[in-house]
Amino acid sequence: MDKNSVDQLFSKLSEEDRKKVEQILADKNKTQQILNTPQAQALMKKLMGAQ
Repeated sequence: MDKNSVDQLFSKLSEEDRKKVEQILADKNKTQQILNTPQAQALMKKLMGAQ
């Protein structure tokens, strides 16, 4: 996912949701916990084209 895609995604979020995402991304531990979930792993594989 490139920066333009991320910017487009963020532009579609409400200000409240954007702030929530920014708070999560600013907290390394929260981000790592989310990325380690099976759902996030499956989504990353799908986005990267892996089956």
